[in-house]
Amino acid sequence: MGDVAGQLFAFEYCNVKLKGKPTMKKTKQSLSCFDQTLPVPLSRRAGHHDLCRLTDKDLPYWCSNSEYRHKLPRKIPGDYTRKGDGEKIKRGELRKAAPKAEPPIGGAFRLRDNPPNTQFRKLYERGDLPLQVEHNSAKNAIAWKVDVSKLDYHHYLPVFLDGIREKEEPYRFIAVKGVEDLLKAGTGKILPVIPQLIIPIKTALNTRDPAVINITLQLLCKLVESEEDIGPSLVPYYRQLLPVLNIFKNDIPNIGDRLDYAQQKKICTGELVQKTLELFEIHGGGDAFINIKYMVPTYESCV
Repeated sequence: MGDVAGQLFAFEYCNVKLKGKPTMKKTKQSLSCFDQTLPVPLSRRAGHHDLCRLTDKDLPYWCSNSEYRHKLPRKIPGDYTRKGDGEKIKRGELRKAAPKAEPPIGGAFRLRDNPPNTQFRKLYERGDLPLQVEHNSAKNAIAWKVDVSKLDYHHYLPVFLDGIREKEEPYRFIAVKGVEDLLKAGTGKILPVIPQLIIPIKTALNTRDPAVINITLQLLCKLVESEEDIGPSLVPYYRQLLPVLNIFKNDIPNIGDRLDYAQQKKICTGELVQKTLELFEIHGGGDAFINIKYMVPTYESCV
C-alpha cells in the first residue's frame, strides 16, 4: 500500500475538476472566530440502521395454486364489472395486476448514518492534537510538534482511527495521515493497543460507505504489516471485522471489455476486501484461514 492520505486530494481533484462530480457536503459551523462543528443529537450514532418491521398483512402467503401471493384488499362496489365493460376487459383496462411477491429489501449495501461526532474531530477543533498541516508545493504533510515514537499510543492511535470515517477536509486527511505516521513509527507499541482499535475500525466499516470502507481496508493492510505479531492478535476479533467484508467481497463492477482504473486508484471495494483477507491469512498464523472461512464462506486460501 502506498501513501493513502496523499491520494485523497488527487482523487478529489479528478472527481470535481475533471469529471464534474459534486463536492462533499460540509457540516454546519458555529461561524465564530473559533469555528466549531455544531453538535449533533446523541441519538445519532455511526452505523445506525432502522429495523425492518413487517406485519402479517405485508407478508405473502402460500396460496392453493402453489405460489406466493400478497393478500389483496377487499373489493368495493366500484371494483366489480358492470354492463358494457366487455371491451375494457379485452383491452386490459380493468385488469389489475396483483403485486409481485418478493422478499423485503434487506438494505445490506445501503449507506448508514455517519454523523460528524468523532472524538478526533472534537480534539482537533479543541487544539489537543500535537500536529499541524504543512502545505508544501508537491503535496500536503503533517508537521508533528513532538517525536511521533514518544507519543502515548494507547491514547492517540484509537483517536486517529476513530477519525478515518470523516469525509470532510482537513479532518479526513489528518486522521488518515496520522494513522500512517503512527503505524510507521510505532514499532513495539502497536500490539498492546490492538483491543482498543477494534471498535473504531468496526464503526468505520459499519457506515457501509464505500469511500470510508476503502480507506479503512488500506489502513488495515498497513496495520497487519506494521508488526509481526499483529496478524495473530486480530484472529479473535474476526467476528467483529469480517461480516461487512463478507457483504462487499463481490463488489466488483462488470464493465465488459472497457478499461477500469478502479484497482489502480484503490476504489474497487471487492479487490481491497480480497487483498485484506489474503494478508489476514498470510500474517494470521495457522488458525487464520479456518476463522476467515467461517465468516466469509466464499473465500479461498491463497497460501
